[in-house]
Amino acid sequence: MITCYLNYVIDPYKLKEFEHYANLWIPLVNKFGGEHHGYFLPSEGANNKALALFSFPNLAAYEEYRTKSLLDVECISAFQYAEDTKCILSYDRSFFRPVLGRS
Repeated sequence: MITCYLNYVIDPYKLKEFEHYANLWIPLVNKFGGEHHGYFLPSEGANNKALALFSFPNLAAYEEYRTKSLLDVECISAFQYAEDTKCILSYDRSFFRPVLGRS
C-alpha cells in the first residue's frame, strides 16, 4: 500500500470553498479504487494549512488514478472549482508506506 500525503497552503478567507473542494474529491478518489482517509482543516495554530491523506494498493494504481482523473468529467470540474475560487495557494505531495507492526 502507498499513502499520498497532500500538504496544502490555502487561503484562510476561503476555507468554506476549500472544504467544498475537499468534499468533491473524497468520493472521486474512492471511485478510482483509492481509499480516502479525509481532509484535515485548520483548527488551532496556522490558519492556512490543510492536509489530505489517501491510499492506493501500490504506486501503479495511484498513477492509473492520476491518468484517469485528468480525463474524468467530475475530476475536471473539481480541478476547475479550485482554480476558479483560488482557495488553494500551493500544495506539495509526498508518498508513504505504512508500518503496521508484526503479527
